[in-house]
Amino acid sequence: MALLLYVDNSNTWIEGKRVSAVSKGMALSIYDAMNARILDNDYRIDFGKLYTFLAGSETPKVAELFGSRPPENDSIWDTARRVGFTVRLTDRNFANKEKKVDTGIVARMMKDAYKTCNKEEDTIILVAGDKDFVPAVEELLSDGYKVKVAFWNHAASELHSSGTAFINLDPHLSSLKY
Repeated sequence: MALLLYVDNSNTWIEGKRVSAVSKGMALSIYDAMNARILDNDYRIDFGKLYTFLAGSETPKVAELFGSRPPENDSIWDTARRVGFTVRLTDRNFANKEKKVDTGIVARMMKDAYKTCNKEEDTIILVAGDKDFVPAVEELLSDGYKVKVAFWNHAASELHSSGTAFINLDPHLSSLKY
């Protein structure tokens, strides 16, 4: 058995900051944190811990972290590479908004599934939280692939229930912290 990991960096990090804000009492609930835009700006995800948490003792066949190009002096991507992720970056648009990350994840995940993955033995793990991923997950499941979704518990309910299993990151908030 092998793993194929796909991580939406920005979404995982930002939503982790919301979960952390709630755990520190900065917001009453995750929905209060979302509505009032409350974040724990001290919270950082440790890529090595995330990688180890998801892969356990296995060396993944694929481990990809997707994000948008930060300033040139940002070392976040070097850290991710050092712990075993292949980093896939896109440029932000003229309004400094992240674009093409979700579609990049879907494109790569689908390509790897059909070219690299052994659907009888391998498991795909998607670390993302929005419902735009549901059609891809459902397609893979209908073709016999095992797909687990890992994210904070407030992931889109459709995505929450779309995979063969949901891995709730909330109980691991502290252990995934940098």
